[in-house]
This record gives sequence, C-alpha cells and structure tokens, in this order.
Amino acid sequence: MKRKLLLILALTAMVASVLGGCSKGGGAESADGVISIDFWAAPNPPQQVFWKEMADKYAAVNPKVKVNVSAIKESPSSEASIQAAIAGGNAPTISENINRGFAAQLSNSKALVALEELPQFKEIIEKRNMAETIKPWEFADGHQYVLPIYSNPMLIGWRTDILKEIGYNEPPKTYSEVLDAAKKLKAKYPDKFMWGKGADLADPTAWKRWFDFFIMYNAASDGNKFIEGSNFVGDEKAGIEMLTFVSDLVKEKAVLTKQATDPFETGLGVFTDIGPWTFDMWKEKYPELKYKENYDLTLPPVPDNMDPADSKTYADAKGLVIFASAPKDKQEAAAEFLKWVYSDSANDVAWFQKTNLPPARDDLMELEEFKNVIAEKPELGPFAEAVSKAVPSIDNPRFNELQTLIGSEAFNKIVRGEIDPQTAWNNMKKAIEGELQQ
Repeated sequence: MKRKLLLILALTAMVASVLGGCSKGGGAESADGVISIDFWAAPNPPQQVFWKEMADKYAAVNPKVKVNVSAIKESPSSEASIQAAIAGGNAPTISENINRGFAAQLSNSKALVALEELPQFKEIIEKRNMAETIKPWEFADGHQYVLPIYSNPMLIGWRTDILKEIGYNEPPKTYSEVLDAAKKLKAKYPDKFMWGKGADLADPTAWKRWFDFFIMYNAASDGNKFIEGSNFVGDEKAGIEMLTFVSDLVKEKAVLTKQATDPFETGLGVFTDIGPWTFDMWKEKYPELKYKENYDLTLPPVPDNMDPADSKTYADAKGLVIFASAPKDKQEAAAEFLKWVYSDSANDVAWFQKTNLPPARDDLMELEEFKNVIAEKPELGPFAEAVSKAVPSIDNPRFNELQTLIGSEAFNKIVRGEIDPQTAWNNMKKAIEGELQQ
C-alpha cells in the first residue's frame, strides 16, 4: 500500500512538472538555459546565407540564445507553408518574406505580434533610421505587424539611346512629355512602342497590378493608400488622370500589350518597370546595356500639375513578423536578436551586397558604407534614393480578389481600348466596394 502511494505521488509530481513546463511556454528554455528560436528565411539562397551569418555572430555575443535558420518551404507556396504551420501548431518564432497583404490575413486570425507593443521596437526604428520608410506599413487598425527588411522602389527604365533619336536628351517626366515623345517615336519608328511592357498589361492576374497600375497610381496620387483596411479610399481624380494617360498612349498605338521577348532590352519598347534584381540578368544576357549610356532610371511620370520630384512608386517590399503562438520568452529573445542585427548599419550593408535588395532605411545615400557599394554598382543608386518614396502593397486579406478586379474591371480594359477612364474607375470602384462588404 505504501509503495502504491509513493508511486501515485511520484506520478502526480511528474504530471505537475510537465503541466508547469507547458504553462511556461512549451519548454522554450533548454536544460542549460539556452533559448532556441526558429527563423524561417525566404526561399532565396543569398537571404538564407545572410541570416545564418547573423545567427552565428549573435551566438558569439549572446550564447544564451540559439537562432535556428531554415528556408520556408515553397511547396505549394511559402504562404501556404506558413499557414499550415500555424494550423498545426508548428509556426516558427520569426519569418521573413511577408508582404502587407499576407500579413493582413495572418493578423486577422490573431497570428501575429503587434511589434510596436514590444519594448525593443522603438529602438529598432531609431537605430536603423527607418521612421519614414515604415510609416506606410502601419495597418488600418493602427498596429505594425511587419518590420520591413527591404523596399524595392519599382523604377521606370528608359532607353535613352532611342529617346535621343527622337529629340529627348533625358527621360520625360510628365504625362504631356511622355505623350509628346510617344508621337515622335511612332512617327520615326512605327513598329516601336513607348510602354514596352507586353502581355502582362492585359492579364488580370492579381500580382501583375503591382507592376503597372500601382506604380502609376502611386505617382499620380502622391502615394494614396487606395484601400485602407476594409474601406476603399482611392483618389478618384488621380486615378482617372492616370487611366486617361494610359488610354491616350493606347490611342497613339504606343503601348505593347502582346507577348514579346524582352521588349525593353531589345529596343522594341522605350520604357518599362525595372527592379534591382534585373541587372544581374542583364550582365549575362544583355551586357551591352550600360547605365547612363543607353538607359536611365527614374520615378514614374506624373500629371502635368505635379512636381516630378514628388513622384511616388510601388514598393516591392517584404519584411519579417513574430508569431503570437511563440512563448513570451521566445518573442522577447527574437526582438533582442532583431535589435542587435539592426543596431549596426554594417549588417544592412552586408545584406545589400549579398542580395541587391535595398534595406528599408531612410538614409541609404547618406551612409559612407552604402556609398561605397553604390560606387561599385551605380545602377542601384536610384533605388536607394527612392526607398522612402515607395508605397507597399495594400493591407487587406483579400488583396488577390481586389487586385484581380482592378485589372478585369478597369486597367486591362483600358489598355485594350475597350472602355473610357471614368467608366473604368466607376466599374472598378463598385466591384471593389462589393468585394469589401463580403
């Protein structure tokens, strides 16, 4: 009887110990007092290399925290892998590769930590000098769920060699200048196009709107949010001006909407959107393209009544999040790790050198270390200068459906010459507001 009682007491103590461990956060701390946090890096080898280096260096200065870096699984997609991990209770502590639209889906299900509530957040923003860059990342509920890592301002590439042949010594900056250049181009080269984008312009696929509609709309509207949370807040005047500009180019037969292989690179088109990832491909495939010799980079053109220097653009930008399912001590350790990474601008320099992705900072062109990088790759300079002028994607969880409507109801029809700008805007607005009410 006594032995049975002792066994029962021992089992009770064991259960109590296990339950106690669970209540403290699932054993975040190992037997030797080391907190282990999982960091999911983007499925892009240079980014994985960067974060593994940061984890190793941090371990040297803070051996009580172990950062385990691994790549997000891409099958069927990184977003699906993250959602499956959350549903299965296997979410990491931190994940990068998050845009605002996907973050809106996650925050709606309470899966993310509101970063501004962490005590380290303010210091991260100050030390990294990113107060301006992070402003457009605030969500409609007033929280900051994503810390932007990089911000790719999508710029307009211009074939200056072709422009010079039609009397333009520098890229046009306003709608009327672009239209004038289009008329001169078609008069001299009937088979060339001013906007050499190709078939994507007529394709309703949601993500394609980031690289045509939002580039031009952000420039025309001074970075208006378009959709804020569940409300349509689009700037009608700016939107119709922009659609009219595109429609006018279409009437001049100056917009390429059919499939073509590398139309900008081959000189079939005069301008198109360019991201900083383009240049490595050009070095291999189009080494004859030389920055400031036969092409240039600018912010998007603006309506005639706007100052081109104030032009905004779309930010192909992603950041990192901390998951709410992580125990509090892991959240705290993750925030301390991020504070350490972003307290030293040398780490952002290393990121830039490895990835060509401009860090989400306000001061890239002011720091000597970045000037040295850009001296070696001058084509990255305009991207660094434009980081604070780039607006990230909308923060609505239904961004795929909403952006599909932008194309199918308005933009695609405009580039095909099927609808007038006012009707296109009205139809798009009605469809989007209907989607937002669901």
